[in-house]
Amino acid sequence: MNPEELLNDPQQPGKPQTESPLVSLERDLKFFNDSIKEVATEIIVEGLSNYPIFIAHQHELALGEVILDRKDLNATWSIHASTLEEFIERGVIRKDLKQRFEDTYKDPNKFICVFVVVPEGANFVFVPYQK
Repeated sequence: MNPEELLNDPQQPGKPQTESPLVSLERDLKFFNDSIKEVATEIIVEGLSNYPIFIAHQHELALGEVILDRKDLNATWSIHASTLEEFIERGVIRKDLKQRFEDTYKDPNKFICVFVVVPEGANFVFVPYQK
């Protein structure tokens, strides 16, 4: 996903400029970095999946398990933990595209795989963990 795809449409003259969702997501992911890495490690070590996926959203979503609720944490984004297997089972990723996803998936020890859901749609991004 290109970062531009998450940015707000250009503002019309006279309307106040609003912050891009990408900026607030980046801020929240930095804040949640250690918690997300811990959950990703648990998913892999417990043998649930080699492909943890974290879903970032700002509304109600019935996919994955809530690990960080924006309302409880005074954040902009909620984060759910999921796996490639759940995405296939739920039809988010077609079974025939599983290998393509696995081939493009980045090292889960170095990157957070984030499925970003915004009103305009959803897409995957890989965000490096903060050190």
